[in-house]
Amino acid sequence: MRESGEGALICLRGPLGSGKTVFVRGFLRKLGHKGAVRSPTFGLIHEYRRLRPQVLHLDLYRLKPRESEGLGLRELLRVSGCVFLIEWPEAAQALLPKDRLELSFAHVPNGGRRLRLRALGPRSRRLTAAF
Repeated sequence: MRESGEGALICLRGPLGSGKTVFVRGFLRKLGHKGAVRSPTFGLIHEYRRLRPQVLHLDLYRLKPRESEGLGLRELLRVSGCVFLIEWPEAAQALLPKDRLELSFAHVPNGGRRLRLRALGPRSRRLTAAF
């Protein structure tokens, strides 16, 4: 992982099947990834090192809040120059930097989805232009 440059933290919130992993798949495709994209529910992290910027996709669904401290997430989230896409960030809420993007996914009638974007902090507000 690179230790320099400006990255981003994007938290993906919403119920099962609301589109979080589909969003990640589209995000990675836009950066040029051509392989499979699955949610890292059992492994916690999938790394996409060959992309620029490098992307780390985390799925904390199976993690309890008290477990997040011992996994080194605080140190991992300090690495700059990466984009972190975190599904189910509630498990690590206390460890998350204040400056982050929050995407909330929801089911709507007729099988549709709703996406809400919230920027928390100045850097994240600048990143919203990409959306």
